[in-house]
Amino acid sequence: MEIFWFIIVSVVLVMFFILDGYDFGVGIIHLFLAKKDKDKEVIAKSAGLFWDSNEVWLVAAGGMLFMAFPTFYASVFSGFYLPLIIVLWLIVFRAISLEFRSQFNYQMWKDMWDKAFGISSLLLALFFGIALGNIVRGVNLGGVENGVSSYEGHYFFLPLWNSSFSPLTEHPGVIDWFTIIIGLITMVTLAIHGANWIVLKTNSTINHRLKKVVFKLNIILAILTLFSLGIWQVVNSNSLDNFIDKSYLIIFPIIYFTGLIGLFFIKKLKKEIHAFIFSTLLILGGITSSLASMFPVILPSTNTINESLTIYNTATTEYGLSVALNWGIVGFILLFVYMIIQKRLMGGKIDKMDYGH
Repeated sequence: MEIFWFIIVSVVLVMFFILDGYDFGVGIIHLFLAKKDKDKEVIAKSAGLFWDSNEVWLVAAGGMLFMAFPTFYASVFSGFYLPLIIVLWLIVFRAISLEFRSQFNYQMWKDMWDKAFGISSLLLALFFGIALGNIVRGVNLGGVENGVSSYEGHYFFLPLWNSSFSPLTEHPGVIDWFTIIIGLITMVTLAIHGANWIVLKTNSTINHRLKKVVFKLNIILAILTLFSLGIWQVVNSNSLDNFIDKSYLIIFPIIYFTGLIGLFFIKKLKKEIHAFIFSTLLILGGITSSLASMFPVILPSTNTINESLTIYNTATTEYGLSVALNWGIVGFILLFVYMIIQKRLMGGKIDKMDYGH
């Protein structure tokens, strides 16, 4: 049951980053490339019409973690309290900027909320990448210092950063040079995904430029990916052991590199959906590869005193998992019905659909 629920939670998280990921990417593109008012409006609309349904997947992921892996939930939500509060405020600002920008027809009002939308989207992409970097790097579980735990072995606390800014110290911070690199990879990936979504869903005048932008961003992403694989070995020398021991897991990196290579041919792709599929493969392959590299660990311990958190030592009881299964099936049915109805109602280009008026 633990493996089953690990797969389910992973699927929900991947769905969130695929769906809300293009919202974050749209905000990044909106911030840097949208200059005309008409483009700003239609690009904001391509995120605004979908953001609320997309973030349902984040709520579902949190609920399932609480239900199936309560110890992990308690550990992460207490240890990452400060960055999670920052993420919460960024989500709030991003949402109200989309809802408020068209409430009044004043240019200063629109410009203010446009900036809020773009900056919050950019920082959300960065912070979610930093969060992934913290998960794969590991944390000092139990707050061990001089071989002694300061508190229970499944708890931890991280400052936002420490003076060394290094992931190799005994007490790393949330932000260090390793997590920043993972955050930059996430930002570039979601910017590509958002650009492909804008081309797919709108007739914006910058659509012809976005293919060139995606191609250039993909070059940057390829360089960052290869660089991150090297420094990952510095941070965790055993990071690739799972792929060697369980060769079937190599399918996940293959998915990622399929998306990466495919986007180098974006200028030759005739159908807009193909580029979006390739950027979807980037997100799918990136997240699943990270999770597969650690399995069954879900939060590594950087000390030898307290063991890492795994799907087995953080899961609830068998009875709890079975009850969760019954309610999970009901929840998934409602979630998929909601998503399918919304996507069908808003199929095709959204330029002429009303939003925020």
